[in-house]
Amino acid sequence: MVSLNLTSVHCCFTQNPCEVNIHPTCQTKPFSVINVEVRTRREQPSARNAALPLVLLLNRSQRLLVRPVAVPARYGGFWIRFVAALIDGILVQVVVVPLGAVFGGAIGVAGVAARMPGEGTRLVAVIVGAALGLLASWIYEAAMESSSLRATLGKMIFGMKVTDLNGNRISFARATGRHFAKYLSSMILFIGYIMAGFTERKQALHDMIASTLVIRR
Repeated sequence: MVSLNLTSVHCCFTQNPCEVNIHPTCQTKPFSVINVEVRTRREQPSARNAALPLVLLLNRSQRLLVRPVAVPARYGGFWIRFVAALIDGILVQVVVVPLGAVFGGAIGVAGVAARMPGEGTRLVAVIVGAALGLLASWIYEAAMESSSLRATLGKMIFGMKVTDLNGNRISFARATGRHFAKYLSSMILFIGYIMAGFTERKQALHDMIASTLVIRR
């Protein structure tokens, strides 16, 4: 349903232009391009139909012609995503480092009690610290990008969000797959990340694997 508060005109949104009579008190008012909310009776607002600009034209018979105008999407490119990733990395480390220190201390005490060699204790501490970092990064990224925010804090700072190919919110499972697909993007000399600067919709390799987009608001 298209609702225009300007003229209190209501019409059914179809692929063809809508024609509706204008109230006599509104016939003298100028019309131009404005943003209105487009929603069918069976659909909820989404990135594809929630704020679609329409061109309002007044023809000779004083009828309002409503024509949808395509608006190109803006995607997050390589550099802006790189800076956002740095911010996210710092935020994750703010949480992981204190936890790692606590676990490291506990492992050290346990190693002394068990008379474990110093090298063995340090190896266990390194493994536990790495596991904490991987776990925190995964939970943080997957939970934030599958939430109603659709973005990590770093992406939110630059007005970006992660969606599926139709602009919809992704699930935790898909966000998880996208996160671990980043390791593949890293393994090939980070070429998977660099692809975001050259592909049509700024998709990195992990975006292609998970069928996701990074859209700028």
